[in-house]
Amino acid sequence: MTGRLIVLDVDSTLITAEVIELIARRAGTEAEVAAVTDAAMRGEIDFAESLRQRVATLEGVPDSVFAEVLDEVQFTPGAENLVGILQSEGWTAALVSGGFAEVVEPLAARLRIEHFRANRLETADARLTGRTVGPVIDRAAKAHALREFCAELGISPADAVAVGDGANDLDMMAAAGLGIAFNAKPLVQSQADIAVNAPRLDAVLEVIER
Repeated sequence: MTGRLIVLDVDSTLITAEVIELIARRAGTEAEVAAVTDAAMRGEIDFAESLRQRVATLEGVPDSVFAEVLDEVQFTPGAENLVGILQSEGWTAALVSGGFAEVVEPLAARLRIEHFRANRLETADARLTGRTVGPVIDRAAKAHALREFCAELGISPADAVAVGDGANDLDMMAAAGLGIAFNAKPLVQSQADIAVNAPRLDAVLEVIER
């Protein structure tokens, strides 16, 4: 079947790490940021507020951090295989992330993915300001992005698959014809259409109708 879309969350889904925590490590705020990330993933704190709190701790980090983080991040085992197989079958892949475009965009390019949406970090004098610029990519924005991609492709959201692991992905999963929780928090597993708990991301191929 052609004319299908798969939308993937990035941090802890497409890649093994949480990028904001890698940046926070360089700011000396990793523990603080990780605690807020976990609370947001469990749905205990509003994502936009959690993002504001976490990004504020990054103020002063040199913008060279993006290149350093890109060297450090690793695709989840099976991620490249998943995207490659679906693209070869005529699917479009897209990335939608509550993380940062400065990292998501190069990752998308490596996988020949043209559609992506992510937050952007503000910089001044080659350092992070501790703020984001533009609209925050939160739960609602992720779902909106999925619908926008479908409209661009001329397909129904019912023909889309969304894969994620955190509460921030729930609206996107609900908007798609199939919402897959990948090694997700319990709240997310309980609300997704299907939960896939496996070491490799391409395990989701087993539950997608193709």
